[in-house]
Amino acid sequence: MSDSPTAERTPMRALYESLSARRRPEDVAETIREVLGDRLSPAEAATLETAARGSLKRVVFGYTSMLEEFARPVGLNRQIARARALFDVAHPLSDDLCAEPGAVEGFVREVGEQIGVSFGATDFRDNRLPSKDRAALGIDLSRRGYNKRFRLVGRMEAKLATLIRELTKRELQIVGKSGLASRLSWEEFSADEDAACFAAYYTARRNLRSEFTIQGQQQAYDNVAEMLLQRCMRNPGANWWVVAHAYPRAHVFSRLSGEQAGQLLGRWFSILQEVAGLLAELWSASTINRATMVVARGNDFTTWNNTAGAWNTARDNWIGLLYALGMEDLLDRTLPGKAMRLIAGDVAAWHQHSGSAPDPNLAVWNELPLPWEVLAGDAECTRATVLAACERHGVDAEKTGWTAPRPQGYAAAFRPTPELVHGVTVANPFLAGFLKRLGYYSGKPKGAATDASM
Repeated sequence: MSDSPTAERTPMRALYESLSARRRPEDVAETIREVLGDRLSPAEAATLETAARGSLKRVVFGYTSMLEEFARPVGLNRQIARARALFDVAHPLSDDLCAEPGAVEGFVREVGEQIGVSFGATDFRDNRLPSKDRAALGIDLSRRGYNKRFRLVGRMEAKLATLIRELTKRELQIVGKSGLASRLSWEEFSADEDAACFAAYYTARRNLRSEFTIQGQQQAYDNVAEMLLQRCMRNPGANWWVVAHAYPRAHVFSRLSGEQAGQLLGRWFSILQEVAGLLAELWSASTINRATMVVARGNDFTTWNNTAGAWNTARDNWIGLLYALGMEDLLDRTLPGKAMRLIAGDVAAWHQHSGSAPDPNLAVWNELPLPWEVLAGDAECTRATVLAACERHGVDAEKTGWTAPRPQGYAAAFRPTPELVHGVTVANPFLAGFLKRLGYYSGKPKGAATDASM
């Protein structure tokens, strides 16, 4: 998301910042009320009020126990502080820049040059300079002092690689939740307030945390989103490019120019390729039980589910755009399947205890080739392959999005955002925060600090 750090924080700026955050829909609705003001009709204002009245601004001692952003990876603050004590040329970096790969790489290159280390050549056995070469470069350090600095540069390079990987995983988590809305530029977002308000509210709804339930999650598209989308539809100058980033549906894609649809198609396919590589890596490093997809010890539940969510989101939008561009015949030649998420053991047991029938989509997943292998060309899977598997297991291939764009659902009634501790609703937000600090519902010993950013 491109933005100026010195920009004035207006209500529109607050909406823009919410695209990559995890603000409650109620708080976004309150900001939308400030943006649209008296341009709302009485009926529209009443609909928006159903959400806005629950905003933290309206509540005495307004407080939520849940993080209002996606968890960020730890930067190199500690390593950079150590380097500044050891290297004369080391310049200070702010806390934000310590978690910014470009700034960190520049810092590592700079301190590495002081001891004759090239970036990427930090193997302790093979890349250290002998004493005569150090002397030739004017490096006046003892062997011990040189080795200490060399090891630190090597650790910083390794930590930088980890930071980049974790930032990629965070970005894919956001994409899996709310599509490409967070990648809109300020110029694109601010060009049309109606489109911006819809995108911000619907993104907030999509970013709701998962609840611990077997009844299905809240539907993101509610009556407030419907009202805001209708405003766009009545606006002859609506910015459908912005809407398509947040709400990728066939009737939205149809309002894009061919060039815009083609750009989005390329972006979603690039994300498919990126996610496929990470899925393949996670799969090969795990012992996931494909038959049940029930999480077991050693499985990285969060990373797998976030990455599988990103795959399914990218796949849905790629298919939708192929249809919008009249290119759906491509799916007759190759159609990677969905990626199933891991199921928590207690949820699986709950399903079994309640007598729920096994998810037929799991049977389809087990029958098809692994989707990342199909995308890489290492396995074959066509639309006919997927259709046949769905028919065998009683799955409607089109309505469930296996072979066609998902149909638009109805607008659900607005539901207040619950306070959750690891998916479990706790009525009092202060109590929820207290329980999190004690480690309840986390699967960890009581007293362990936890993070409920599911």
